[in-house]
Amino acid sequence: MEPQPVRYIEAITQRYASLGYAPYRWYVADEKPPVAPLSKPLAESRLGLLTTSGCYVAGQVAFHYKDDASVRRIPMDTPPEQLRFAHITENYLESARRDPQCLVPLAALRRLRDEGMVGSLADDAVSCMGGIYSQRRVREELIPQIEGILKQQAVDVALLVPM
Repeated sequence: MEPQPVRYIEAITQRYASLGYAPYRWYVADEKPPVAPLSKPLAESRLGLLTTSGCYVAGQVAFHYKDDASVRRIPMDTPPEQLRFAHITENYLESARRDPQCLVPLAALRRLRDEGMVGSLADDAVSCMGGIYSQRRVREELIPQIEGILKQQAVDVALLVPM
């Protein structure tokens, strides 16, 4: 059987309906997000990682499926066998459970740092669960947490790996 593209909007609409939610209202931004050029070369920049895969480290509390707007900090030196996933779209995690680095590429980032492609890495990657139903909670709770961690880690540029 040929691999098929994920029909994400259809799948998530059906998933939320099965959980008893009203039809999902997809977010439409009021304005374009700000885009800023790098202030220094990538080889001199501190890089952070944000994944919306619901990844956590063995021993941390797993994400909850209903509007969990919390974050997990994942130390950049975490071995892949210690990575776990809890996400509302469980059926899309098969590949990530076989190879966590497809959504949390810690080894690849360390290699880029060691080869001088990036200046340094944040101490921790930031993980959250994408697919949060409440847009208000994303704006008021999740985004400020992520911004706070990235600022605290003095990140110059962040890599977003969505799920």
